[in-house]
Amino acid sequence: MLICSDLRRAALAIVCALFCLPGVAGAASDKVLRVLAWPGYADPEAVSSFEKKTGSRVEVTQIDSDDVLWQRVAANGGADFDVFAVNTAELARYIDASLVAVLDLSRIPNSKLQLPRFREVAKVPGIVRRNNLHAVPYTYADMGLIYDKKTFPVAPDSIAVMWDSRYRGKVLAYDGGTHNFSLAALKNGARNPFRIASADWRMLSAELIALRRNVLGFYSQPDESLKLYQQGKAVLLFANYGSQQVQAFRNAGLDVGYVIPREGALAWLDCWAIIAKTPQRALAEEWINHMLEPAVSALLVSRQGLSSTLAVTPGNEQALLHWLQPPEDVEKRSLLWKRIISGDRLEKVIAP
Repeated sequence: MLICSDLRRAALAIVCALFCLPGVAGAASDKVLRVLAWPGYADPEAVSSFEKKTGSRVEVTQIDSDDVLWQRVAANGGADFDVFAVNTAELARYIDASLVAVLDLSRIPNSKLQLPRFREVAKVPGIVRRNNLHAVPYTYADMGLIYDKKTFPVAPDSIAVMWDSRYRGKVLAYDGGTHNFSLAALKNGARNPFRIASADWRMLSAELIALRRNVLGFYSQPDESLKLYQQGKAVLLFANYGSQQVQAFRNAGLDVGYVIPREGALAWLDCWAIIAKTPQRALAEEWINHMLEPAVSALLVSRQGLSSTLAVTPGNEQALLHWLQPPEDVEKRSLLWKRIISGDRLEKVIAP
C-alpha cells in the first residue's frame, strides 16, 4: 500500500510539473483571435472548426457599414482587432494609415485554390501597392441584371435594356449616385467607370435623367426591391446586391434569370486583411487560410447567397467584372444624383 501511495504521489508530481511549465498552462486560452467582419462572413460552424483545429478562441465583432468598419479599426491604431474583412474600394485608406500588414501568400497556402482572377493579385485593383500585397480576396458579388423569364425568353445582353422604352414603368434601379454614374458610363463604352472626364458629366447626367423617366422606381435595400418588383409588376432590375437578391427572388417563387451584360458588371470584392501591429500574426494567417478551405468557403454560397473566390459562379465563367474603386468625386456624384432623382431638368442638374 505504501509503495502504491508513493507511486501515486510521484505521478501526481510529474503531472503538476508538466502543467506548470511555461507556455503549457492555459496555452489555449492565451490564443485569442479578434475578428471584425460583416454578417455571415464568420459562420459559427467555420469558427468552431477553426477553434478546434488551432486550440484558440475566436471573438467575432460584426459591422454593418464601411464607416463603422473604419471607426473600429482606426481606433487605438488597430489595437482592438487582429484580422478584418474590407472592400477593395475601401482598403486604400487603411494602407495609407499603415493599419494593415504586408502579406506573404506562402503562409496562406489555400490561396492557391482560388480562381485565376483572384490568384493574379496584381490584376485585382486596390490590394497591391508598391509590389506589396495587403489583402486576400474572400467573397464578392457582381451587380448584374435580374429579369423576368417570361418577358425575356432570351436573356438581355446589354445594360442599355434599362433605358429601352418598351419596358417603361417596368424597370427597377438602385438609388445611388456613385453606382448609377458608373452604370451610365459603362453603357457609353467607358473602360474605367470610376473615372469620369470633365467633358462627360453633362452627357452622363442626361443619360440618368432618361433612366429616371424610364424606371418604375429606385430602391435602397434588397427586401425593398423584392416588394417593388412584386407590387409594381416589374420585369427587369439592376441587382445592386447581386446573387443575394437573386436568391431572395427565387425563394419568393419568382421565375427570374440573372445575367452579366456584355459591357460587364460592377462588382464588390471583400478581402481579409491583417492588422499591422497584431500580436497574433501567425494565428491571423491561419484564419485566412482556414476561411479559404473549400468546405468553409462553400458556406458563403449555400447560406449567404454570396460568391466564393474558389468556385465559378454558374453562367459567369467569362464575365467581365469591374471591381469597385474609389470614384473620382463622390460628393459630385451624390450632388448631381440628388438633383436628378428630384426631377430637375438637365440645365439645373449640371448647374454649379
